[in-house]
Amino acid sequence: MEFRDYRNIHEMLAETVARSPEGLAYSWFAEGGEKESATWADFDAQTAQVAKSLMALGVEKDDKVVILSYTSYRWALSDFGINRIGACTVGIYQSTLAGDCRYIIDHSDSVLAFAEDETQLAKLMTIREEIPRVRRVILFKGTPPEDDWVLSFEDFLELGDGTSDADLAARTAAVDPHDPAGIIYTSGTTGRPKGVILTHDNITFTAQSCRGCGGFRDGDSTFLFLPLAHVFARTAVYTAALIGNTTVFNRDMDTLIENFKAAEPHWFISVPRIFEKIHARVLAGAEAKGGMALKIFRWAGRVGRRVSDEKLAGRPVPPLLKFQYGVADRLVFRKLRAALGGRVRWCISGAAPINPDIARFFHAAGILVLEGLGMTENTSFSNLNRPDNYRFGWVGPPGPGIEQRIAEDGEIQFRGRNVMPAYYKMPEETKATFTEDGWLRTGDLGEIDEENFLRITGRKKELIITAGGKNIAPAAIEGVMAMSKYLHQVFVVGDGRKFLSAVVTLDPETVADYARSEGISFNAVDDLIGHPKIQALVESEVAEKNKAFASFETIKKVVVVPEFTIDNAMMTPTMKLKKNAIQAEYADEIAALYR
Repeated sequence: MEFRDYRNIHEMLAETVARSPEGLAYSWFAEGGEKESATWADFDAQTAQVAKSLMALGVEKDDKVVILSYTSYRWALSDFGINRIGACTVGIYQSTLAGDCRYIIDHSDSVLAFAEDETQLAKLMTIREEIPRVRRVILFKGTPPEDDWVLSFEDFLELGDGTSDADLAARTAAVDPHDPAGIIYTSGTTGRPKGVILTHDNITFTAQSCRGCGGFRDGDSTFLFLPLAHVFARTAVYTAALIGNTTVFNRDMDTLIENFKAAEPHWFISVPRIFEKIHARVLAGAEAKGGMALKIFRWAGRVGRRVSDEKLAGRPVPPLLKFQYGVADRLVFRKLRAALGGRVRWCISGAAPINPDIARFFHAAGILVLEGLGMTENTSFSNLNRPDNYRFGWVGPPGPGIEQRIAEDGEIQFRGRNVMPAYYKMPEETKATFTEDGWLRTGDLGEIDEENFLRITGRKKELIITAGGKNIAPAAIEGVMAMSKYLHQVFVVGDGRKFLSAVVTLDPETVADYARSEGISFNAVDDLIGHPKIQALVESEVAEKNKAFASFETIKKVVVVPEFTIDNAMMTPTMKLKKNAIQAEYADEIAALYR
């Protein structure tokens, strides 16, 4: 595959604008629920206005500009405008606490900030004296207070009217492929966040490598609900911009399914938890109906799995099985696809491992979930299963132009133009992340087969070594346990112990339904923690899932605790468990399991 050496992100965008100026670039839901949209020509003109307004506010090349907001059209618009003049976007998750915002803004040397609404603005107001470099805050929506420090987005755009097209063009032409386009702070599961510098070349190369994996078509649209502060979502936006696909932005997570139906995407990206929740809800719904409906659901599942097996083996589906699948599709599977808009051909699962059985469930229903691999340090993309060449339980071959290898200790390492040049202001951490011959260390353990497919077998730091000397990768066990409709989150422990145990949380909806059916009174799901019947339910679910493992891999004891969330500091904004924090918080409960 040949790669175009774009000078910068704007040059990549300009190519799409020239090719399809009236093509639909972006769509989003307005406050009243109606959809609004912008063509590629509209988007190009609007990014120019953002860029001019930034220049009017004195933003120089290499200056850092924060965006503190959930995913939205204005997020993407501001990002492209920032990059157009050689400044650097620093995204912050909307769920980030004020103190953590202060650290990122201060460490990144940011001079300007975009804030989503009054809620995000309030965080910045509380730390205003601690971020003196920030000259102005621009509010995406809502009415700003009577304070010169804060501008509405509309007033901000008017500032650019005095900047000439020639001055903007000169700034854009000065942006080099190796200039920083973004600093993305890692979630910090084990320590302070590190700012990953991603260059214009990192981004334009990765978008091209993603396109080279195939499956995209002219006229496609994608639906984006992951936070744009996460590089996974940003890479999807840049790839869609390169190809010319439409990106539809979610309104909020509370209306996700409703928005899916309205967006009708052809492809989308997600984290495994979304697929797990859909699977759990579908299963619980079928079991709640019971009777003939449940029998039909289970029959359809068996038929779907047989069709899935034939497709995976590359064999044609036999006529009788094909007929049966048509009936199963009309009765069961079509409803699931309709809930996702009805047009999805494939979707990508990333950011964490997905249980192969979950992927098989969707495949049986006619929705292909392609697992991929990436990390912030390689622009969130290194490997991906292809729409015409995929396996469940593997993350696929590397993208075009990306090299992979397994080190002597089993660690997966990568090399390519998608790999960051450095962490911002952290030379020692940067040095430790690369091998002496320039390969990126991932911390993942894995294996590569003869077809260059990669499978993740565990994490170096998370590998559990029991007292009996057994080496166990907990991720696979956690994934299987989380398939229980009654369990929400699972954290396996047992390093240096005689056996494995787990810290788990309850699924609020299904456990509440179960409690009501058993006549157990409660006000909140947390009231059920410690109830003998609920404890017995959890233990029976774990015992059932244990059947998938060898004896030394089974969970022997379980402690149930309240949900892990971002607010209680047990989870990162990218929905990863902060295992060190969990282990510290529940040290006594874990110790009690081994007494």
